[in-house]
Amino acid sequence: MSTRVNGPESPVIESRDELVSYLESGSKPEEDWRIGTEHEKFGFNIADNSPVPYGGAHGIEALLEMHHNCYGWDPVRENGNIIALSCTDCPIGGSISLEPGGQLELSGAPLKTVHETEKELRQHLSQVGAVAQQLGIGFIGLGFTPKWTLAELPLMPKERYRIMMRYMPTRGSHGLDMMFRTATVQVNMDFGDEADMVRKLRVGLALQPVATALFANSPFTEGKPNGYQSYRAHMWGDTDPDRTGMLPFAFEDGMGFERYVDYALDVPMYFVYRDGCYIDVAGASFRDFLNGKLEALPGVKPTMDDWSDHLTTLFPEVRLKKFLEMRGADAGPFQQLMALPALWAGLLYDKEALDEASALIADWTAEERQTMRNEVPKHGLKTPFRGGTLRDVARKVVKIARRGLKRRGRLDDNGEDERGALAALVDTGEEGVTPADRLLAAYHGPWDGNIDRLFEDEAL
Repeated sequence: MSTRVNGPESPVIESRDELVSYLESGSKPEEDWRIGTEHEKFGFNIADNSPVPYGGAHGIEALLEMHHNCYGWDPVRENGNIIALSCTDCPIGGSISLEPGGQLELSGAPLKTVHETEKELRQHLSQVGAVAQQLGIGFIGLGFTPKWTLAELPLMPKERYRIMMRYMPTRGSHGLDMMFRTATVQVNMDFGDEADMVRKLRVGLALQPVATALFANSPFTEGKPNGYQSYRAHMWGDTDPDRTGMLPFAFEDGMGFERYVDYALDVPMYFVYRDGCYIDVAGASFRDFLNGKLEALPGVKPTMDDWSDHLTTLFPEVRLKKFLEMRGADAGPFQQLMALPALWAGLLYDKEALDEASALIADWTAEERQTMRNEVPKHGLKTPFRGGTLRDVARKVVKIARRGLKRRGRLDDNGEDERGALAALVDTGEEGVTPADRLLAAYHGPWDGNIDRLFEDEAL
């Protein structure tokens, strides 16, 4: 979730049309389309594989301060606590922020190619790894904490998370698990206009269960196999029905920016940020806010910053802001982190590939899409679909993406296009063996049921 900082107040919103225009302003010509990759990871104390606290000489606060001192990234503070780092003038970099349980997130810069994403990711892992090593901290990339209980995890000093902690349990049984014990990789993709946005949104939503299966990487809970391929995705199934899910209305006639605005207006809010403080308005409607009818802020109307904040608290499988966020994948090792932007760039940034992907999903029903989403967390690529399995669909999708990347023709210094980043997914589709399957094989084989071996073998 993005981090707010103090600054000039944005204009007050006077009408619903301004909210529509805000989304529409994300439209860009194809030459300006970019790829923005975000990934989260769990820090652990190398000495005993325990969670890393926020404070202390070897905590997350110390890590962020040291990163600032070593690499010059600007600190962002809340109530005196460093909660993020930004690198606004870096050609690659973006920002580093904290999720509720201390998951460290890189929000990458919008970049032209997957090759640039790889450079950004390597730079980040090198820098944060060098700092972390001095503090006795390691990192792992998985979709769900493999060992720790909810009670063992620290709470980061961000007031918005306290508001969410109070509200989440009123809406579902796994909201706190989602906040504290999950980690994801996602990619942000641009669109040309409203029609292009709708096509990409529909392809993204329909194929998000395929991405969940290909990137499934969370088969352990509290040291034992949990029976799921993606326990992270399972957590999202009972987090908050108001703000999660497959957005079936996106496939209806008349879908566009206005329809998404109407959906977002009625998703309950979490907070309003004013004068450096987060005001708890959990459960209130942005529609009421637009009309100056918030009980906690009578007569106050929202600004564009409030609208931007609110949009970041919606968690559907694909989220629309001024770009589209593909949100279905578990965090993972380097090869998986690179494969996600390659997959979606191949599918969405080549016209022929987008046509193929649109044709592939054209006759899928809302019931089929939802059933896939329901079954994928447990069954992954073995999820039944139309007389076969989701593996059959995944292989087609990866081939479409590979052809799209070839036609894109974005070459690195060695003259190689972006298809190399899809190698991990090609192997997964052909072998039918997911990252979760590989972890389980190691657990039942060389690890001999010892989950601590995961921290040794899978550290980033």
